[in-house]
Amino acid sequence: MTHILLVEDDPAIAMSLKVTCKREGWQMTWLDNASSVLPMLHSNEAQDLSAIILDVGLPDGDGLSLCQQIRHTPDIGRLKDIPVVFLTARSDEVDRILGLEMGGDDYCAKPFSPRELVARLKAIWRREQLLFEQSAATAAVTEAAENANQDVSALSSSSTPAHHLSGQALSFECQSGIWHYQPLNYSLMWQDTKLELSNTERKILLTLLQAPNQVFSREQLLNAVSDYPDHRLARTIDSHIKSIRKQLAIVDPSRDVIYTHRGLGYALCPA
Repeated sequence: MTHILLVEDDPAIAMSLKVTCKREGWQMTWLDNASSVLPMLHSNEAQDLSAIILDVGLPDGDGLSLCQQIRHTPDIGRLKDIPVVFLTARSDEVDRILGLEMGGDDYCAKPFSPRELVARLKAIWRREQLLFEQSAATAAVTEAAENANQDVSALSSSSTPAHHLSGQALSFECQSGIWHYQPLNYSLMWQDTKLELSNTERKILLTLLQAPNQVFSREQLLNAVSDYPDHRLARTIDSHIKSIRKQLAIVDPSRDVIYTHRGLGYALCPA
């Protein structure tokens, strides 16, 4: 059963979403404060969680900061990268950008329709499943090529994992080096070193890996990581790329991996 964690201090919103989740056949756990979230994520109750709906304005903390804490808590395993949808009364562009940069996957501005929120969650999961299936298909082609002793060094494959699906690890090589991806725990490794990436950063990097020779525009990358992309927020991609580069530099500071193509976008190849 799909299990949603709602962190919201307004009982009316919580009850409305509980009814909606029940109608969908989902289980919902409701917490009305920020301080209870991390202990809950460390408990057995959280092991089957599918997503977190997180209010930005909580009585004992900031939902944005809480999301960042979740993204940087390694001992909660796969939950570190669980989809997070913000609920916010703030509709300014700056607030939406901040939410995405802090590790959110999507947002709903209050007042909102519970049916819209459900649709956004389903869209996140649908995209994850599609990308996972694409990566599995590519992995099968790669394995067949290896069995036939073909040169597959130029092959690459990537996907954003579905949190509720299982899948085999993928290994691929391109000009930027050797990569390993484990869908079961969202682990992406470069040169045998695990990269500490946010959910959005991982999706961006996997999108680039899907076609290493292609230059992706900011808008294309935004489409790849967001179900409801607001192209006024395309510049947030620059911040994520900067963060990814920092992680890659920790592994090998002498090597350029992501190249900026002026006026075009980003790619894993220089030209």
